[in-house]
Amino acid sequence: MNKIELTPGYEITPVLNGLWQLSRGHALDGDLDQQDIQTAFNLLVERGFTTFDLADIYIGAEDALGKFLRSLDGHSTLTKHDIQIHEKYVPDLDILKTVTFEDTERIIDRSLQKLGRDYIDLMQFHWWDYEIDNYVDVAYNLVKLQEKGKIRHIGVTNFDTKHLKHLVDGGIPVISCQSQYSLFDRRPEKQLLEYCMSEDIQHICYGTIAGGFLSEKYLGLDQFEPETRSQVKYLQIIEETLGYEGYQKLLVILKELADKYQVSVANVASRYILQQSGVAGVIIGTRSSRHVESNAQIFNFELTQGDLDQIANFINTYPMIEGDAYEAERTPDSVFRSIIRMNEAEGK
Repeated sequence: MNKIELTPGYEITPVLNGLWQLSRGHALDGDLDQQDIQTAFNLLVERGFTTFDLADIYIGAEDALGKFLRSLDGHSTLTKHDIQIHEKYVPDLDILKTVTFEDTERIIDRSLQKLGRDYIDLMQFHWWDYEIDNYVDVAYNLVKLQEKGKIRHIGVTNFDTKHLKHLVDGGIPVISCQSQYSLFDRRPEKQLLEYCMSEDIQHICYGTIAGGFLSEKYLGLDQFEPETRSQVKYLQIIEETLGYEGYQKLLVILKELADKYQVSVANVASRYILQQSGVAGVIIGTRSSRHVESNAQIFNFELTQGDLDQIANFINTYPMIEGDAYEAERTPDSVFRSIIRMNEAEGK
């Protein structure tokens, strides 16, 4: 698999292994098969998927990845340092006003201990409430940890354009921006993608298959219930954008393209986002070994300009979610805020 240079001297795979689905309480249907998760990690790495995206608030994910990294010692041509680890620093809402450098270092050290590594390749900064406006100062905590060698690079996650600009203007060396971006949620197209490209900030996107809703499984179904917390969120997004009828029409278009290239609907949906200007990578959730082979198919084809235009012309007839990236999720009483947990780090 060809890698993408995220910044000079640092490369990642264009499809990242997302570990959000391993977090406790994500699956609404019970526990995960921990042995199969390790099988999935091995299969992914064997096929070149060496970049992992996780967070300490994805409770259980660091333990699972740490176990895998330790298994590489003496048993593989790869070592734990050949794996690119993208973590997130997400201080709890309740401590935003008082968070200190010591608080930040303690959380990062806890992650390093669980992972069995002495550095994290990319630490992505998240901030719950911009009304608490010391986020630039707190981001400097990551710069200090970068200077200490505990972090190689700094990125952001779920930032909007205005507040990302505050970080950049404040001297924070941001190399990447992680945003929710899919055929349903196109808010980054309003201004965030353009700003990031102007500052040489690469975009890494999650939600490209909308928790699995962008798949053959849902084609033609009259009704369905969400199976995970992610699907609860993405169902809200579908209802606010394409609606059920538009969603089904989109699945028909994607299925025709999938059949054309002998791939899956999910492959086409992810490929569309991956081919957008300014996008360096897409994050696809890893919950079991069942989907590893399917994920690899994303590199077996490329959408033509005609394909891209066909999809874009269709989704452009439907409304976008109001506001910039992740703005609705920060809005009090918004339906998009209803399932978000904002105090997960300290209670781990």
